[in-house]
Amino acid sequence: MTTKKIAAIEQVKIDSRYLRGGITEGLADPITGAISEDDNKLLKFHGSYQQDDRDQREDRRKQKLEPAFSFMIRARLPGGVVTPAQWLAFDQIACDWAQFGLRITTRQTFQWHGVRKPFLKPTLQAINDAMSTTLATCGDVNRQVVSATNPLLSEQHGLVQEWADKISETFLPKTRAYAEIWLDGKKVEDAIDGEDFEPLYGKTYLPRKFKIGIAVPPLNDVDVFAQDIGLIAIIENNQLLGFNVAIGGGMGATHGDDTTYPRLGSVIGFVRPEQLLAVCEAVITTQRDHGNRDERRHARLKYTVDKLGADWFLEEVQNRSGQTLEPSRPYHFDHNGDRFGWTQGTNGRWHLSLRVDSGRIMDTEVGPWLTGMREIAKIHQGQFRLTCNQNLIIADVPEADKAAIDKLVADHKLDVYQTQSGIRSSTIACVSLPTCGLAMAESERYAPILLPKLETLLDKYQLRDERIVLRISGCPNGCARPYLGEIALVGRALGRYDLRLGANFSGERLNVIYRQNIAEPEILSILDELFGRFAAERLESEHFGDFLVRTGVVAEPSSRLIPLVLQPA
Repeated sequence: MTTKKIAAIEQVKIDSRYLRGGITEGLADPITGAISEDDNKLLKFHGSYQQDDRDQREDRRKQKLEPAFSFMIRARLPGGVVTPAQWLAFDQIACDWAQFGLRITTRQTFQWHGVRKPFLKPTLQAINDAMSTTLATCGDVNRQVVSATNPLLSEQHGLVQEWADKISETFLPKTRAYAEIWLDGKKVEDAIDGEDFEPLYGKTYLPRKFKIGIAVPPLNDVDVFAQDIGLIAIIENNQLLGFNVAIGGGMGATHGDDTTYPRLGSVIGFVRPEQLLAVCEAVITTQRDHGNRDERRHARLKYTVDKLGADWFLEEVQNRSGQTLEPSRPYHFDHNGDRFGWTQGTNGRWHLSLRVDSGRIMDTEVGPWLTGMREIAKIHQGQFRLTCNQNLIIADVPEADKAAIDKLVADHKLDVYQTQSGIRSSTIACVSLPTCGLAMAESERYAPILLPKLETLLDKYQLRDERIVLRISGCPNGCARPYLGEIALVGRALGRYDLRLGANFSGERLNVIYRQNIAEPEILSILDELFGRFAAERLESEHFGDFLVRTGVVAEPSSRLIPLVLQPA
């Protein structure tokens, strides 16, 4: 009798006693700054990754020292909502235990980098003391739920935020291992099924990570089609009628393996609010039971949908949920970026959206962001909202407080949105080097080098104010959602990238590879020519990605697969 092959992580999960493993013992080991490989896999479910400073690797190797290990930690903040008290607590954590300040991620939450092992438990405890958690921000579970920003602009946006909270809470793991390890909770001695269990996930959890996002047309500011479950809120006559449901979105791929690919979510129907949780659970459990547990490269929901078919998947979801999905409702997206400056909500309150380069909030020569936001948090009486484009909203500001907020913003040079170029305002860059173990090329550290050169080219053709979606990723795994960039750079090696072109401005079309494995001089030369053509040949109000497809510079891809290489016509 042959035993079915499973990926190594599957056995680690089975043996983990519901995510306990040897994490407690690894934290107590004073000999090393690391924990074991298996425990690092389990640690992800608790909201942390073990990393090392790759800038120091070679020097430390020569000195016969172990790598400079530290940990990245994420908070779970559904919809990116942060209170002033939380902001101040998170700021203190960044100052006491982390390096590189606070970082807004592309999933609308905060990350801390460079936390050393002795400070890992105090950091997680401090995050929980601030009325947040890190549970399930990583790992093979439903992760951070993202949602349309500025929900206070209307009652309906507020309802959408409530649904983000409900989804997040409903699909959290139930294991008591998190409280036991990090919060000094009561230990469950044997952690057997009768004492500690996962009613939704089971011992093996999901085959791979799972992401849910909610968009409110006409803004696709969460890139809803990049989600495993994308929910498009349908609002008519100021009433939230329900959601169109898209399944099978995902951005990850592997260089040289055309069996891996980015995919846009497939819209399978419309659900009313009272049906939503049951339908989401049915999608999750279908993926739990039918997802690929043999090969992690093929374990995301998108591959399950493509293997079994969207029609089969819809029928299975309806059978499991007991709900019949209605035909999808009409909707329209204008763009997938953020709006900057002041906006007044229907309740008379104001919201100030600020541009944050690569989401990095720290004090630098460019501006004292960490200090400035700390001072704002001390007087702000509303909320902060983090966006999926790594930006920040000072939300729910009364008219009387606007002047004080404006002064602090100006005093600390946080008002860069007023003078930024169109392409800079629409750029996302992943963390990449030096901390990401998957990075092949620079991303966050390359963006401030590349952007001035692109702005020089755009100035040449009077295109400085043209909003062009640029995504920079240090590897093909897709954290910066590069496959939805009108222009995207995907790292191949230090200083070398695939240049991808042709996604649309609203996040509803994938881009394609235009040139593979090229360096900056060729990237700039290509874009110089294309910007010139765009300025001379564009139609009125035409966006750059649409121009490239219309004129045949790139062919329009299918909704699922990206052609390997398309050369210019």
